[in-house]
Amino acid sequence: MIRTGFYFLLFYCVSLAAMDLKKEVELECRWRIEIGDDEAYKNPRYNDSHWEGTKVPNSWENEGFPGYNGYAWYRISFEIPKRLKGKKLYLKLGRIDDVDTAYLNGNVVGSSGSYPPDYQTAYQVDRLYPVDEKFINFGRINVLAVRVFDDHGEGGIVRGDCGLYSRKDIIHLEIDMNGYWAFMPGDEADWKSTDFNDTKWHEILVPAEWEDRGFRELDGIAWYRKNVRISRKLAKEKLILLLGKINDVDEVYFNGVLIGQTGRFPTEKDDGDIQDKKKIDRAYFIPPDAIRPGRDNLVAVRVYDAGRTGGIFDGDVGITTREEYLRFTKRNK
Repeated sequence: MIRTGFYFLLFYCVSLAAMDLKKEVELECRWRIEIGDDEAYKNPRYNDSHWEGTKVPNSWENEGFPGYNGYAWYRISFEIPKRLKGKKLYLKLGRIDDVDTAYLNGNVVGSSGSYPPDYQTAYQVDRLYPVDEKFINFGRINVLAVRVFDDHGEGGIVRGDCGLYSRKDIIHLEIDMNGYWAFMPGDEADWKSTDFNDTKWHEILVPAEWEDRGFRELDGIAWYRKNVRISRKLAKEKLILLLGKINDVDEVYFNGVLIGQTGRFPTEKDDGDIQDKKKIDRAYFIPPDAIRPGRDNLVAVRVYDAGRTGGIFDGDVGITTREEYLRFTKRNK
């Protein structure tokens, strides 16, 4: 798939406003920094003992690199307690000027902005990246490396809270669909089909505004596609597809079958129904007869954005059971 000038895998920046977060590990402290760019720096076994010490958060201009623009890497080693195993964890890095990719133990956990030659700043974005448990060494030392590019002005991990946080208000996902999806601007009827080949599509992180992922000028219609394998055991449950919040309206297809929509797409006759639809959390029941047990199942999402920001931009994305969905929604009323 085409990577549109980005170097990220998991995950994206998500909204801080609606989350109940607790700081578990403090990362506002002394880090190490090295000016320049070398992929070896993400390796947890790399020896950074000769690097300079630096305070985070703070601009690197204030830490002894005045006037510097370009690439630099930050690294820090810290322990993640065993008691956090099983919790939903997020890495919070405040604001970074301009572009970043965060690696935990050599694995990408998030990125914002776009590196040259397709440069796009994300200096106004608060970095909050979900961390996959499989990347964590519980009860042992973990190495966090952050690649940063600054175009001009101040640079680095410049302000805000930095730490590892746990989330309390989380719904349990049987299948977590956060991360890379296939993505294509435009609109073709066969894009909902399981037979369509999307291997030449772009890759985009979900959830995130598509403007922050390389599609700054995109308004109108675009499609997302992702295959998920549903076990035979899970297929016996009544399942709900969660797609977080979408800006502005959507149609959702499961193995080519329309299973839900929020709002109404504009036509030549009218302007559709988009008012306040971006505020609605999308949840769609998956008809049992639409599921292919033990096989890949296609989720295709058609999205219309009326302007400014667009896409599957916030919230929980994945498949849960009806029982868990009811429990969660009742608890959070």
